[in-house]
Amino acid sequence: MPRYPDLSALRAACAGLPAGDAAAEAAVRARQDRLTKPAGSLGRLESLVAWMARWQGRPLPALDRVVVLVFAGNHGVTAQGVSPYPPAVTAQMVANFAAGGAAINQLAGCVGATLRVVPLELEAPTADMTGAPALTEPQFLDAVAQGEAAIPAATDLLCLGEMGIGNTTAGAALAAALFGGGGADWAGRGTGVDEAGLARKQAAVDAALARHPQARRDPLQAAMALGGRELAAILGATLAARQSGIPVLLDGFVCTAAAAPLARLAPDGLAHAVLAHRSAEAGHGRLAAALGMAPLLDLGMRLGEASGAALAVPLLRAALACHAGMATFGEAGVSEAG
Repeated sequence: MPRYPDLSALRAACAGLPAGDAAAEAAVRARQDRLTKPAGSLGRLESLVAWMARWQGRPLPALDRVVVLVFAGNHGVTAQGVSPYPPAVTAQMVANFAAGGAAINQLAGCVGATLRVVPLELEAPTADMTGAPALTEPQFLDAVAQGEAAIPAATDLLCLGEMGIGNTTAGAALAAALFGGGGADWAGRGTGVDEAGLARKQAAVDAALARHPQARRDPLQAAMALGGRELAAILGATLAARQSGIPVLLDGFVCTAAAAPLARLAPDGLAHAVLAHRSAEAGHGRLAAALGMAPLLDLGMRLGEASGAALAVPLLRAALACHAGMATFGEAGVSEAG
């Protein structure tokens, strides 16, 4: 049985989030003030260590167990011609992940992360959201639960990503429901649709929004009616990470949209998450701005599969190395500013 028996229970969990360890964060900031550098001169590297400390709950964060989770799901909205690839590609890419042949396999290995790929009923696509809710409430809650359960014990940092033909259409519809606008505002080219395909994506988003007016009023209804199993799993994993004291790196547009209901349900719902990069997918920059989140990287990427999240891990390792390894003014015998 899912941990949350109904939407009300899930909603209550999303609204009652732990605040993190303020004392651990303060300890990091106090040490930063004593290190041999002008105050604030390492910029975001300093704030990233404080962020990790708060959400890991320890004054000296660790990055010994970095996990990359990629959730995969299929979408009935592909019947609207929103992708140049057939839905069978989702399962084919999952097999490619298993064989070690995808970009994320290489990136996870390079940054010292453990990769786990979780396919979610690929043989049973969601309903076409233009005509029915993508997921029923039991299906949605089950996918949320699978996302929660996928996080290994004792994880220090969680990198989240997805794979699913048609899911940029779902992500665009979800972003529109949460932050306003329609298909023309949020739908991009995804895996490379032409002009006619882009028009079909935009029309599918608008049709889904019109079909599910409740989605504009309720973030969880939006996630259920317009999302997909992999998006719901990302929501569940992001929520579970907050409850378990695990900082999160979010990947691109779809991943960010999937986690965004938390930010609508609680003012600081994504305070434990950082946007790893700004995707080249249309709408991601706008979504980041709507969430008040500044991406760490901007490399023109739009691959998905947690590739951008994995690439941000070395930045966190560098930040932590400076914090833990630098000498203080007293230790180095260096005079402080007067």
